[in-house]
Amino acid sequence: MVTVPARQGLEAVDILRRGACEAVGPVLHDDGGDTLGFVVPPGTAAAWDVPGSTCTETDGRGLSLDPNPEPPVEGSDWLLPPGEADLATDPAVLRAALGEAARLIEAADNCR
Repeated sequence: MVTVPARQGLEAVDILRRGACEAVGPVLHDDGGDTLGFVVPPGTAAAWDVPGSTCTETDGRGLSLDPNPEPPVEGSDWLLPPGEADLATDPAVLRAALGEAARLIEAADNCR
């Protein structure tokens, strides 16, 4: 799972959903930590190096195939539940969307 600050994550979700293909998998919103977590394929953590984000490897349990599973972290909610999204977000597509989101946020902050 790739975890990013909520503001950048929400921008990235918007970018991904506007794209030519449905490229976004399940996304978890952690209310307490103000973060978004993108489900990515196994093995992504080994090569993940995007500043301002973390990628954690699961212990192999994976996601339930239940279309409406309970969020895996207490105090969190599904922004895009597994039943309404692809199985995982492509890491290369997510990397590009997070980069674009960071640039948009920086530009917006500099206009104030």
